[in-house]
Amino acid sequence: MDGGGEEGKQQPQLVLAHKLFLLSQPDVDDLAKVGLRDDVLAAVKSDDMAALYESLAADGVLEMDAALLAEMRGRIEEETRKFDEKIADAEENLGESEVREAHLAKSLYFIRVGEKEKALEQLKVTEGKTVAVGQKMDLVFYTLQIGLFHMDFDLISKSVDKAKILFEEGGDWERKNRLKVYEGLYCMATRNFKKATSLFLDSVSTFTTYELFPYDTFIFYTVLTSVITLDRVSLKQKVVDAPEILAVIGKVPHLSEFLNSLYDCQYKSFFVAFSGLTEQIKLDRYLQPHFRYFMREVRTVVYSQFLESYKSVTMEAMAAAFGVTVDFIDQELSRFIAAGKLHCKIDKVAGVLETNRPDARNAFYQSTIKQGDFLLNRIQKLSRVIDL
Repeated sequence: MDGGGEEGKQQPQLVLAHKLFLLSQPDVDDLAKVGLRDDVLAAVKSDDMAALYESLAADGVLEMDAALLAEMRGRIEEETRKFDEKIADAEENLGESEVREAHLAKSLYFIRVGEKEKALEQLKVTEGKTVAVGQKMDLVFYTLQIGLFHMDFDLISKSVDKAKILFEEGGDWERKNRLKVYEGLYCMATRNFKKATSLFLDSVSTFTTYELFPYDTFIFYTVLTSVITLDRVSLKQKVVDAPEILAVIGKVPHLSEFLNSLYDCQYKSFFVAFSGLTEQIKLDRYLQPHFRYFMREVRTVVYSQFLESYKSVTMEAMAAAFGVTVDFIDQELSRFIAAGKLHCKIDKVAGVLETNRPDARNAFYQSTIKQGDFLLNRIQKLSRVIDL
């Protein structure tokens, strides 16, 4: 498991994690799953991932082969013994840096074979032998990669916090920029899209975390999170016109049309591109848990943008603009209006939509009055208690 990662070279365990995710998805056809299963078994055998193999066999993903499992466990025991001998030799005959390197090699081996708890324990031991802040940061990146493989958000959150504390002691800009992508991915995976957008946009021109995903995947995440969190002006400045994004956005199917048709108010083209992206979102292990939420938020953005230009508009005109039926628009908007996502009302008889944008000043006034009433009630209750 590489702490850095060369351009275009994704960390093998994260590639494996994505394939395991696809195997669990009903939308992936059976023929594709046969190939994925072969790839997973080959990766497990190649890296002697005995614990993962046993778990997958128990879940029915792979067939149990007791002889193979015993063989992998035997090799792990043998390699572990060799690492222990190297550590003992380094402690007796070599310097502190060689001792640290021996412990690090054992940590990386446990990561490679998928022994999560042993790897985390060994990384702690290695940290105890580490002085330089940069090297300590690299250990945190290894821990973050373990967390991402297992989708252990508690481990990821603690590791991000630990990295920030380390950066207060020092640390170079390259590692700080890499941490932004890790934290952004964590925020996106936990539905904090606003913070994820900010961190991703900060990293567009400094991206080096190829161990997580290729640059075009990073741009895919950046565009998707930006669309539902940025206002129209910010979207134009930071995303639509960003040269780094323009250079690679065409590599992701439908993404350029999705972004530009939204900004250019070409709603019919937008819906076509949006439907083309849904499969990619649904089959992404970080985005899939938020699929329905994301779909709602995108539609809220696009419907709000359309209605912003009108005081009233016919349902027929809106349906024509989006390339859908009047009944579809009626059902869609009814749900969003009831949920308080859109500020308009439907005149079903006339077939007209009337917008009623909230007055910000009036809303603030009403909020102040409400909070004032609440405070007075609390004071009155408190005074009665004091009088008693």
